[in-house]
Amino acid sequence: MTKRSVLIAVILPVLSIAGDLSTKTPTFAKDIAPILQEKCQACHRAGSMAPMSLVTYEETRPWVKDIKQRVVTRNMPPWHLDKTVGIQHFQNDISLSDEQISLIARWVDAGAPLGDPKDMSTPKQWPKDDGWQLSKQFGPPDLVLKSEPYTMPAHGQDVWFKPLTQIPLTEPRWVRAVEMRPSTPAGRRITHHALAYLQQEEPGANNNGAPGNATQGLLMEWAVNKNYDIYRPNTGKLLLPGARIWWEEHLHAVGEEIRDHVELAVYFYPKGQEPQYRTTLTLFSASPGNNLDIPPNTITQTEGYYTLKEPARLENFQPHMHLRGKSMLMEALLPDGTKRTLSYVDHFNFNWMINYIYADDDAPVLPKGTVIHVVASHDNTANNKNNPDPNQWVGWGDRTVDEMAHAWVNVTYISQEDYQDYVAKHRTR
Repeated sequence: MTKRSVLIAVILPVLSIAGDLSTKTPTFAKDIAPILQEKCQACHRAGSMAPMSLVTYEETRPWVKDIKQRVVTRNMPPWHLDKTVGIQHFQNDISLSDEQISLIARWVDAGAPLGDPKDMSTPKQWPKDDGWQLSKQFGPPDLVLKSEPYTMPAHGQDVWFKPLTQIPLTEPRWVRAVEMRPSTPAGRRITHHALAYLQQEEPGANNNGAPGNATQGLLMEWAVNKNYDIYRPNTGKLLLPGARIWWEEHLHAVGEEIRDHVELAVYFYPKGQEPQYRTTLTLFSASPGNNLDIPPNTITQTEGYYTLKEPARLENFQPHMHLRGKSMLMEALLPDGTKRTLSYVDHFNFNWMINYIYADDDAPVLPKGTVIHVVASHDNTANNKNNPDPNQWVGWGDRTVDEMAHAWVNVTYISQEDYQDYVAKHRTR
């Protein structure tokens, strides 16, 4: 036998096996159930927010055509970033790969077979809704703050409830993580989103530059698919004695009277352990001064620019718009004149206020003087299926039928020395 014959004899079986794998019919037990566990069941399980459970084959089978349509069009799982530009590695990425989408589509097209039940993986154990998710990592919260309760009537206009809660501290404490939620599943039905602003006296570090004034920055926001923030190693937020939480709860009627409150769990660093850097949740607006003017039957673009006062690491990207929101871009204009696309949400969906948390090695570290450029696009036409009335002139406002255009970003300012060290270590990237 010649060398060529031997080579062909070795390669052909390998090619045959690869071909069999690519054409083999996927089954629920072996191929689809693991995807649903990893990417879908956080919402699609009994007692959670989704309208159907996708835990068992019997629960999943009636929905297979809808599942295929939603995943092929990338509407589910909700992940609205353009996958062709910007940073693509995130701590909380729930999107499906092209291979996973193809696998689901081929499974449905083949009649959605169950396969061998012995191939099923062990059902995933989900935390109970009455527990704090971060307790598994940090133990019980060090502090749980609660807003006053509010009774939302069965029918009526949206409500913005803004009570104050004192934080019971006698000494400064550094925060390493926070978790927030309406206190009951019923409360989650009426709460579109909730903000926890931090108010505290902090000389020399306030909004107006006048020592002694009360600072007000966002400590945490709760929204669908945004439950907690864990600050990166050696970073955190500082709470001082006398601090208060000013809540802002956006509530809407759901056809029945519901009374609930919002809770904030706080996890401290151990006493005496102080992180090197302080993280600040910052609003980068694409409509400075709340200047939004969206004429009827138009697609409108607005933008804003913000200069970093020191070297900084951006920890996340969370666009916020309402029903006409179409897309949002965040890019960095560097002092040397170059431009870097950080993240671009190209098909924003108001029903999912997703917080895209950059992976540790991919969070952008930017030099002093970098300009953060945020561009928002609103679709006020009949082509926008979420648009309640394309013939209305729309401006900035709190109501769902009004509009907003900003990104919430946790900004951690670092020293020039640490920035130079980062550049030296990542120069090849």
